[in-house]
Amino acid sequence: MNLLKALATVSSMTLVSRILGFVRDTVIARAFGAGVATDAFFVAFKIPNLLRRLFAEGAFAQAFVPILAEYKNRRGDADTRILVDHVSALLALALFVVTVLGVLAAPFIVQLSAPGFAADTQKFELTTVLLRITFPYIFFISLVSLAGGILNTYSKFTVPALTPALLNISFIVFALWLAPYFDPPVKALAWGVLCGGILQLAFQIPHLWRLGLLPRFKLDFGDEGVWRVVRQMGPAVFGVSISQISLLINIIFASFLVTGSVSWLYYADRLMEFPTGLLGVALGTILLPSLAKHYADQSPDAYSRLLDWGLRLTLMLALPAAVALAILAVPLIATLFHYGEFSGNDVLMTRNALVAYSVGLLGLIFVKVLAPGFYARQNIRTPVKIALVSLAATQAMNFIFMIPLQHAGLALAIGLGACLNAGLLYRQLRLHGIYTPQPGWMTFTFKISIAIAAMGICLWFAAGSADDWLAAKAMTRVLRLTGVVALGGAAYFATLWLLGFRLRDFRLRAA
Repeated sequence: MNLLKALATVSSMTLVSRILGFVRDTVIARAFGAGVATDAFFVAFKIPNLLRRLFAEGAFAQAFVPILAEYKNRRGDADTRILVDHVSALLALALFVVTVLGVLAAPFIVQLSAPGFAADTQKFELTTVLLRITFPYIFFISLVSLAGGILNTYSKFTVPALTPALLNISFIVFALWLAPYFDPPVKALAWGVLCGGILQLAFQIPHLWRLGLLPRFKLDFGDEGVWRVVRQMGPAVFGVSISQISLLINIIFASFLVTGSVSWLYYADRLMEFPTGLLGVALGTILLPSLAKHYADQSPDAYSRLLDWGLRLTLMLALPAAVALAILAVPLIATLFHYGEFSGNDVLMTRNALVAYSVGLLGLIFVKVLAPGFYARQNIRTPVKIALVSLAATQAMNFIFMIPLQHAGLALAIGLGACLNAGLLYRQLRLHGIYTPQPGWMTFTFKISIAIAAMGICLWFAAGSADDWLAAKAMTRVLRLTGVVALGGAAYFATLWLLGFRLRDFRLRAA
């Protein structure tokens, strides 16, 4: 399989989900704005979403996929099927216990994760109710990630990439048509989360069945492969989910700031997740199985070349995305969210957070490429140590930046912490001899810089003033933003083409 084609496939499916995500957020912003109800919901949703990363897309996936790939490549179908059965049973049992405890302990969790809400009884109680509805989402979505890990290992990338779209569809349906039937209406969003988790799991079951790997949930506490996954997963909770842990701690800080701060950070984070998902998550998804295969085959040169390929693509696509997000912050936020209850002040406050986040976008995506360089080798300890250092640095920066910059300072700390994380991961890969840069990096970086400068100049003059975007009608914003983005993209890729870049130069076969 051509990895560039696989990346395009995963990214295109992710694009569908992200577009629906923006539709979802536009609907939520228009219906609920940025206030008590949305602050309560975003805190209630953030907690199971964090656990999703810990149990599922983060630690579990990075611990499970390399071992599953090893079984597939070395031990055969029968042992692989047994591993899937035993891991799925233990995961389901652990998730059930966590879900029950989470529902029962909801008030304590809200007190711990958003202590500033305690001063407002209405906000605190509403957040508790919403958390009890959304918490079971972790059970379903973690099983979804188990299924996605299996499918990705067998190079079935399309289904897991498209699956998240179902959550956004559920959100949209509940927010647009079912909200009037709930009291308060924001409860509809919480039920939309739970329904979305069920839909995603149901969507993947037929595809597992066709592979002959539909889990049979057989518990076996003596299975050596299961405990290898468990031992890898424990430390990986810190290594992979560090940005999510930082975001949760940021909510604690933001809960003490003015009302709306949590929501402004949420909307800015949603825009940041667009390039992170399209490139970072997609690259991490397709790299991990091939890296694990190269490691199993003892092919260090191929391993290093694959990492180099991922890093070059990241620089070529993520750096211009970061510059574009900063320049087009107001046009993007105004076009997507400036409707109904979402005021002009909300746009400007969200803009501040998005510009701060954009500083760290390259670091956030580099982490998605560099961390699999360790996890594919089943080396958890090194990225965990780095993640803990990055987490401590991020919280120190929170204290430094929060007072002068308010919620934007919290976003800046996340971004700079991600850059530190990526830098330390890169250094360790070099020190351990795992990665050696291929020739031509200086010329490559210089050409990228020239193309970004050309794009930035075009975007700056085409974007115009913030007041124009706030005053414009919805369709005018959409058409103008489309034209501005197209102009910037054309300037960037045309410059790259003139400098000698060709698509065929980035083609690479999967292991």
